Parts: sequence; structure tokens; C-alpha cells
Amino acid sequence: MVTKFLKKCYVGLVLLFLYAPIIVLAVFSFNSSKSRGQWSGFTLKWYVEMFQDRNIMSALYYTVIIAILSATIATVIGIATAIGIHNMNKINKSIIMNLTYLPVLNPDIVTGISLMVLYIFMKLELGFLTMLLAHITFNIPYVILSILPKLKQMNKHLYEAALDLGATPFYAFRKVILPEIMPGVVTGFILAFTLSIDDFVISFFTTGAGVSNLSILIYSMARRGISPTINALSTLLFICVLLLLLFVNRGKNNEISRKGNA
Repeated sequence: MVTKFLKKCYVGLVLLFLYAPIIVLAVFSFNSSKSRGQWSGFTLKWYVEMFQDRNIMSALYYTVIIAILSATIATVIGIATAIGIHNMNKINKSIIMNLTYLPVLNPDIVTGISLMVLYIFMKLELGFLTMLLAHITFNIPYVILSILPKLKQMNKHLYEAALDLGATPFYAFRKVILPEIMPGVVTGFILAFTLSIDDFVISFFTTGAGVSNLSILIYSMARRGISPTINALSTLLFICVLLLLLFVNRGKNNEISRKGNA
């Protein structure tokens, strides 16, 4: 009993350490004062001002659009790449996997500067397109690494059996492979979406005038003091991501229940 109690206390302390900053941020998003260390009363004015601030709304627009597009495109590319890697022989698979890990382990500043130099060399004007391509580039490895474990768990003979029964390759992929790897696809998409929203360094080096995401906007605000509207915006983003995760987990639990009943 004592051991279980200590384990629960330990887990509770770890969770408190992880979420205490977010809790403080959420609480002070309702603080009527601009002070970040003194509570002066409850208010919703920072949420109202947030929606009235054109700079914040513009940054939010670019952040969400780039996150959705980059996550979607990276997921499609990642699915095809993961299937290709999975069907390689051992030596080629080892080489490609090492190359896939490099962008994940590579410091963001190196990736950001490299992409910036590449765009300048190709004479691409820095802006929305270059930032989108950069986000797709660093998202693809995470999607691949999320899908590959599901491919390894799948019975490799299912696809062949579907072909023998007369299914076309695309139909067999859609009806056999995709449902089996769907948890990895969803995980990769959510991971790519979250990383895109979070990214600052690579975005900073690959964007141009008039196009900035929330991380760049907050960095520019930090020089003259961050407005409490950012607390409100961060709170809403955290709640949206939390709801998305709860929705996905509920879907997975329902799927497991259906398989168990079957």
C-alpha cells in the first residue's frame, strides 16, 4: 500500500511539474492587470482584445493554415515513404532509416539556415510557400517514424491475399493496409500538426515580409513585453489540442471495443 501511494505521489509530482506553467498561464489569462506576477481580478477583456488584434489574427491564420497543409501533405508523403521503406531489403532499409533519423536529430538552426540558403540559391522569394515547404520537410520524418511500427505489426500476407482475390493494388491499399496503419497515420498527423504550430527557428529563417506565425510574433513581442492577449491565445490553443487528443483517444478506445466485441 505504501509503495503504491509513493508511486502515485511521484507521478502526481511529475505531472504537476509538467503542467504547472500551463495552469499559471491559463489563470493569468483572466487577470485584469497586465502584471504577470500579481492577481488583480477576473476579466475576459484579453480574450476580446485577442480577436480584435489584426497582427495576432493574421499570425494565427498563417499558423493554422501552414500547420494543416504541412501536416496533411507530410502525412500523404510519409505513408508512401513508410510503405516503401518497409518493403526494402535489410541493408537498404538500414541506410534509409539512418537518413530519416538525421532531420529529427539535426539541430533546428542548422535545418533552418540550410533551407534558407537553398531557397536563396533557387531564387525563391521567402514567404508563405517557402515556410510551408520547410514545415513539410521537417514533418515527414516524424510521420514515417509513426507509421513504420504499425506496418511491422501488420500481417504482410493480408495485402497479397486481397490481390489474389481480385482487388486492385489501390483498392487493397485502401481497404487492407490503410485501416491497419490508421493509428500510426493519425499519430503522425497530430505530431506533425503540433510541431508545425510549435516551430520557431526554422520558420524564422524561411519566412519573408508579411508572413509570420505565432512563434515569430511572440518573439517580436518579447522585446517590448508580451501582451496578456498571448496568454489568452496560448490557453485556447492548449484547450484545442487537448480536445483533439481526447477525441482521437476516444475514437481509438471505441475501435478497440468494437474489435473486442467482434
